[in-house]
Amino acid sequence: MIIFGTKGYLYQLAILTLVCGHCGNPAAHTLRKRVTKFTLFFVPLFPISTKYATQCTFCGTEQKVTGEQAEQLQTQAVAGGYGGQQQHGQPQQPYQS
Repeated sequence: MIIFGTKGYLYQLAILTLVCGHCGNPAAHTLRKRVTKFTLFFVPLFPISTKYATQCTFCGTEQKVTGEQAEQLQTQAVAGGYGGQQQHGQPQQPYQS
C-alpha cells in the first residue's frame, strides 16, 4: 500500500506599505508565498505548485501576483522602497488543500 498526497506551506516574505486596489487606503500589505508539495508516506518530497499574493491588512483583500512581481516587491522591501520589513520566509501554519 502506497500513501501519497499534498501538503501546503504558507510563507510570509515581507510587509509592504502599498495603496490597496480594492479599498484605496495606503496600508500595510503582507507578501505571501504558498507552496504545495507532493508527499509520499507523509514526507514532503518536491513542490508541485507555488503561488504568490499580497493581502491588505486594512480590508483583507488578497491579490495574486506573479513570481517576478513578488521578487521585485521583496527586493524593494529590503531596499526600503516601500517601507517594508523583511521576514526571510518564515513559515506560518500549514493550510489544507
